[in-house]
Amino acid sequence: MTKRARTLDWGFPRWRDYGTGAAAVTVRTCDRDGCDLVGDRPAPKAPNRPERWYFCEAHAAEYNRGWNYFEGLTAEEARDREAAASGDTAFTQARHWGWGGAGDGSRSRSELDALAALELDTDADAAAVKAAYRRLAKINHPDAAPGDAAAASRFQIVLAAYEVLVAAEEARERRSAVN
Repeated sequence: MTKRARTLDWGFPRWRDYGTGAAAVTVRTCDRDGCDLVGDRPAPKAPNRPERWYFCEAHAAEYNRGWNYFEGLTAEEARDREAAASGDTAFTQARHWGWGGAGDGSRSRSELDALAALELDTDADAAAVKAAYRRLAKINHPDAAPGDAAAASRFQIVLAAYEVLVAAEEARERRSAVN
């Protein structure tokens, strides 16, 4: 009887390199015709179906650019499907954090910073924002204070703050118009 040879698969660390086994490694190729790269990026064949294509990175990007998840749906059905899908991953801020912001939590941190730059309270309305912007712009505008670099810097800050608040107000109006 011959003595059995010791394998290199014992103990830790393994003495044999990983991937040097005798078994063949199967590699899935890209599902795009003519592509022989590794297809390791799944893409859906149809909405709400388990079937998947497996593409390489370049073909997956090309496929995703043309993909429309809401194709063939009415606007209401698309909105309902998007709401159902985002409901699983969306989070709401804990109610006990309401004291840290605008009181009712309706303003973002960037809006609160913009209100502070305009020297306004956190509950200022659009008319107060516009009045504060005009007042500070007249004082700090480069034409009103020529050669004053500090005034020009303050004017840029005031202008950026006003743009942030106007964009937030427009977004708020769009959301209320949709609902």
